[in-house]
Amino acid sequence: MAAAGIQLHPACRVRQEGFGLLFYDSRGPRLLFAETGSFLPADYFESVRGREELPAGLTEQQKTVLQNFITKLLERGFLREQ
Repeated sequence: MAAAGIQLHPACRVRQEGFGLLFYDSRGPRLLFAETGSFLPADYFESVRGREELPAGLTEQQKTVLQNFITKLLERGFLREQ
């Protein structure tokens, strides 16, 4: 069985800011400030991708942090599984 893909919830938007990413949920409205710096671009969330599919060039520690971050985004409803 193939792993589920993730994508930004249709009611949510994300944009690049100086500190990292800003997520906006119009169902709330709710904001989430993510200090990701430049190692996770906003367009990462524009398409459906696997949970393990992360940008190239990350350290193992950065990968772990991002995987935990993605889990939190799923829990908070900013992302959804397909």
